[in-house]
Amino acid sequence: MQQNSSFDGSSGGGAMVASTESPASTFNGYVFLLLMLVSMLLPVLGVGMAKSGNMLGLVLAGVSALAFLFIISGFYMLNPNEAAAIQLFGSYKGTDRNTGLRWRWPWLSRKKISVRVHNVTSEKVKVNDLRGNPVEIATNVVWRVSDTAKALFDVENYQEFVDIQIESAVRVIGARYPYDDFNADEVTLRGDADEVSHELEKQLQERVGAAGVQIDECRLTHLAYAPEIAQSMLRRQQAEAVIAARSRLVEGAVTMVEHALAMLSEKNVVHLDDERKAAMVSNLMVVLCGERDTQPVVNAGSLY
Repeated sequence: MQQNSSFDGSSGGGAMVASTESPASTFNGYVFLLLMLVSMLLPVLGVGMAKSGNMLGLVLAGVSALAFLFIISGFYMLNPNEAAAIQLFGSYKGTDRNTGLRWRWPWLSRKKISVRVHNVTSEKVKVNDLRGNPVEIATNVVWRVSDTAKALFDVENYQEFVDIQIESAVRVIGARYPYDDFNADEVTLRGDADEVSHELEKQLQERVGAAGVQIDECRLTHLAYAPEIAQSMLRRQQAEAVIAARSRLVEGAVTMVEHALAMLSEKNVVHLDDERKAAMVSNLMVVLCGERDTQPVVNAGSLY
């Protein structure tokens, strides 16, 4: 059902009724092109009749000239992925999406709009993440106009509207997640780019729907700490990475020591008392966790 943009004066504030695209009643232009050619030939016939004394020829010539002007004023052209909103004295009468030569009644006005795919890369936006750290975020958004009536009549400038909403959505999503988390306990901007991009696309679609815009794709193109804290956060990341690596290394070393002692005991290779086991565990942990290559010491005497 067609709805035009208007304000309802029954309430105190006056609520705006959203526009909805509907097909326009327009015509194939080539049919009217043929009629225009006919109207160009009739004046010649009318003049010939007038010269022979038939005054109807002048009437025919005048009517044909008026018909020519009437027809030629209704032509317009639509390129692929282009639409035209048809209006009657400001009232929306539908949208024509048929490409090629078109014709509408001369008293109807038209307003063209592109429905091609737009590709926008936003400027870098500085946002405080979930933990309050300033980060820089930029995104690439692929969008197109899906409802021409909303785009033309419900917002002042739909392209500017989309650009502003992109920045707003980036700020909302950037503040919802931390930049990074080495414990992997939560979604982060750096570690879960696909999930964050999907959430950003969803957030942006909710914002631009009022302008008749469809978001096809949204991806983060830039993500970094702000320059004023970049060096400090880099050192923090390096320290956290070292701690995480050390923790994983110790866990692996303990597992290997337990396995070695269990195999020695199971196959009766050697029987060790608690003191010797402690010494062996200490030596194995040094070998497994040390950063430098260990130097073997050969014991040529008795184990005890």
